[in-house]
Formats: sequence, C-alpha cells, structure tokens
Amino acid sequence: MIEVGALAPEFSGTAADGSPFTLSSTRGRAVVLFFYPKASSAGCSVEARGFSEHYEELQHHGVCVVGVSVDDVAAQARFVKNCSIPFPLIADHDKSIARKFGVLGFLGLARRVTFFLDAEGRVTEVVSGVLPTPHIRAALSRFVRPPP
Repeated sequence: MIEVGALAPEFSGTAADGSPFTLSSTRGRAVVLFFYPKASSAGCSVEARGFSEHYEELQHHGVCVVGVSVDDVAAQARFVKNCSIPFPLIADHDKSIARKFGVLGFLGLARRVTFFLDAEGRVTEVVSGVLPTPHIRAALSRFVRPPP
C-alpha cells in the first residue's frame, strides 16, 4: 500500500459520466481519494452518501473528492444516479489503479482505503478499514474541522 509521504502514482481512467479522468488534473488542490469494494453495495453507499453530504464543505476548503472501484463505467453510472453523487467515480475495471495503490484485495475487489493527498499529490494520511464512517470523519477532521 502507498504510504504517508509518498507521491501518489499517476493514473487515468474513465469517470461514471464517460469522461476521461487523470489524477494529475487535481494538482493544486488537496484530494480525498477513496477506494471502495463494490458500487451500490450497502457500505459503499453509506460512504459515498457521506462524502456527498459534505461535498460542498470539502470543496469550500479546496478539497477534491474522487472515488475508485473495480466496477465498470455502467455500474459506476448507476451508483452516481442512485446515490446522487456529485464527484467523479472512476471505473477501474482492469484493476490497474487498485494495484498501483496496493489496495486490491484477494477477492479481486478494492479494499476500503482512503488516501488524503496534498496539493502536490503527496499522501498525507491513509485510512483503512471495513467500516465507511471513519473514512468520512477523518476527511472532515483533516480538511474541514481540524482539531484545535
């Protein structure tokens, strides 16, 4: 897994709306890059909706939010529609992005891991765990409501 201090590997992929996406397009802004196991599953829906609920706050603080799973573009598009997701979800159907970040699980799904990147693309924090809400809380704590 990519560690704190490392430069996040560049990747390109296709967003749920069919548009091309590159990680380098986010340079100059902090990024919440979250990997999730399966589009439209219960836990992943909780996570995506959580980030969606706080998306405007995160944007206000200059933060981009990007989700990635090994689902195809059609599955990502359904997920965006069903959960009203306002940020890009990237289809990693060939699993190359999950491999680059070291988050591909043994069942061929991405593990639930969130990378916080600074404006230069360096990893500043990694949150890993099955439950989705700690990922959301950590993003809010880091970018919106920093501890005193």
